[in-house]
Amino acid sequence: MDDDLIKALRTDYKTAPITEAETVMCEYVVQLTKDATKISPKHHEKLREVGFDDQGILQITLIASWFNYINRVADALGIGRD
Repeated sequence: MDDDLIKALRTDYKTAPITEAETVMCEYVVQLTKDATKISPKHHEKLREVGFDDQGILQITLIASWFNYINRVADALGIGRD
């Protein structure tokens, strides 16, 4: 990725120059991160509509969940704090 894309994604993925599929994926990951209990079949259907199959949805879910988990572990142990 180039620096401009990274900056745009950090600022607001909704306005970043990414594909519709990538935007839908980001929306799903944000919801999963904020409150996974609110993920519904509608979220999965939206991912399918933009081209993700069940394996892709599982991979997105596992990767986002793992990063959420490992970040919380690091936060709890004070890893990466100055």
